[in-house]
Amino acid sequence: MRGLLPWLAVLALVVVLSELRLRPLAAAVSLAWLAWCVWTWIRPTRRTPR
Repeated sequence: MRGLLPWLAVLALVVVLSELRLRPLAAAVSLAWLAWCVWTWIRPTRRTPR
């Protein structure tokens, strides 16, 4: 459940912004979240010091 909370928070924020007629801002938030998620999935792994 703990890993799901950031997703739900961003989803709630996007829905609220959309309802407030701030759709460009809602789109920007969702695209930024998508970019961050993709970056965390494809970023190079950190090398551990020996």
